[in-house]
Amino acid sequence: MSIVKQEQNLKVSYKTVTADDAGQRLDNYLLRILKGVPRSMIYRILRRGEVRVNKKRAEPSYKLCAGDEIRVPPVRVSTAPVIIPSANLHSVQNLKDRICFENEALIVVDKPAGIAAHGGSGIEFGLIEALRALRPEFSFLELAHRLDRETSGCLIVAKRRSALRNLHEQFRSRVIKKRYLTLVPGKWDRRLKLVEAPLVRNELRSGERMVEVNFKSGAPSATGFDIVEELNDATLMAAMPHTGRTHQIRVHCAYVKHPVGGDVKYGSEEFNDRLKALGLKRMFLHDAKITFTDPVSGKLLKVEAPLPEELRKIVEILKK
Repeated sequence: MSIVKQEQNLKVSYKTVTADDAGQRLDNYLLRILKGVPRSMIYRILRRGEVRVNKKRAEPSYKLCAGDEIRVPPVRVSTAPVIIPSANLHSVQNLKDRICFENEALIVVDKPAGIAAHGGSGIEFGLIEALRALRPEFSFLELAHRLDRETSGCLIVAKRRSALRNLHEQFRSRVIKKRYLTLVPGKWDRRLKLVEAPLVRNELRSGERMVEVNFKSGAPSATGFDIVEELNDATLMAAMPHTGRTHQIRVHCAYVKHPVGGDVKYGSEEFNDRLKALGLKRMFLHDAKITFTDPVSGKLLKVEAPLPEELRKIVEILKK
């Protein structure tokens, strides 16, 4: 870890939005330019009207336009030391060997299980913060999408605002295709190729998110499935989400009575205990392949991340 002390910005400043920043939410823009300022403080100065866009109050969700003039008020930041990830940390350094693809617009990283996509909610830093520490030469690095903390595999990071907008549009229009690998208990019915079950997300008092199938109020959700290999009382499956709901694959697998192995939230305790006894220490869900259009060349890109060693070992054991 390296330790730095925050400096205090005690003067009003004015920022002009560039074409590359156009389309970004105002709150996200402020979080990026006011590094080290707590999220709560960002929303406080927005509520008070201390931030002005073109001399007018603006909502946090306001989408910036090229040429907008933003008034940034004086912001007092605690002078207490702030711990930031150092490029010498083991978890950061490991990312060097986990870059599956890179060009001038984006990076595809094979995210390891156990590291969050981004920091927050008690998590000191995530993959994006680690990548910024590893590649400080880039002024812009932003996640194009998310993966659950315990899910490994392909994660796209944009190196340009224009590329991020392009990728977000590809996700909205469902141009981007993802292929996950997962291990489930029992023998999967070969006739079951598609699970269509609407999902609704609930927030518990603890702040934990739970997703469930609800045919009355759920959002339309669909996941395609293919059998990869039948094993000893288990099946290695490929899952292709047609929609991008929270925990979609995990909930759909549980809905058809084949929950994801190692999933402590929606899974089978019996199956999880069996896998744990075999040495599995994580959830068996891996984003093995992502297909999308290169924002620069317009060519179709297919990027793959191999099944991690700890998951391959479980498959080999269950073949016997």
